[in-house]
Amino acid sequence: MNKEEKIVMLKLDVIFKRVFGNDSNKAIIAAFISDLLEIPRESIKAIYINNVELTPEYLDMKFSRLDLRLDVDGRIVNIEMQVNRETDFKERTLFYWSKLYSEELRTGEEYGELKQTICINIINFDLFDCEDYHSRFKVLETERHEVLTEKFAIHFFELKKLGKFKKNRRMEDWLNLINAETEGDLMAIQQTTQIPEVKDTIVMLRQLSADEQVRMEAHYREKRLHDEATALGSARREGKSEGMLVTLVGLVKKGLLTVAQAAEEAHMTVPEFEEKMGLKE
Repeated sequence: MNKEEKIVMLKLDVIFKRVFGNDSNKAIIAAFISDLLEIPRESIKAIYINNVELTPEYLDMKFSRLDLRLDVDGRIVNIEMQVNRETDFKERTLFYWSKLYSEELRTGEEYGELKQTICINIINFDLFDCEDYHSRFKVLETERHEVLTEKFAIHFFELKKLGKFKKNRRMEDWLNLINAETEGDLMAIQQTTQIPEVKDTIVMLRQLSADEQVRMEAHYREKRLHDEATALGSARREGKSEGMLVTLVGLVKKGLLTVAQAAEEAHMTVPEFEEKMGLKE
């Protein structure tokens, strides 16, 4: 095998969803969640996968982010794969967690029936000022460090920090696999991992990489991500000024930014942005 040969990257949303959004891969999904959250594998009895369909429209979505929601033994587990840096990512994640948590309560049900809700964010950029690639957040009393509730949990896994800070935990095999870009990377993981499901995923990635249609989809999505990064970088370099607004509206008209994304970059609401730039009809 050619170690330098490029593979379809698991960090791409279309590939991640093919692997971890596939109902026939529940053994792999269970092992992945177990190792990332460090919970006993045998404690995961049932997994129900939501929003897994990959439509042609999805491939052309601008600034889309992976959103894979699982029901794991009465717990809500949401997995998000975010490649490019996003403004106010921490706040958006907290908002999204709150929506997932509250939407489960049906009319007439008691608050105690709300499910434990866990958000897993796998991000391809540095977010926190620390060496550790894994940050876990809970709600604590500031002096006694008493946990308010076990129903809140948000995890961040920063892929850029892998290799700089090692815990020698099973989660690292999965994260290195998500980070893999070449056949050589797969071979290195395969030679050292003790996790059967990681090996199974490597076989699956090789099969996907050999599929011309899948490679085309991956190439297209990767190009869209580069377009996104370029568009946002251009807007940020303009600074928070009228010049930035002009740049943002230009990117919207070219189809490289959605109105919502441009408004977020300008720190405006969508209606404010539309009115400011004369976009509202």
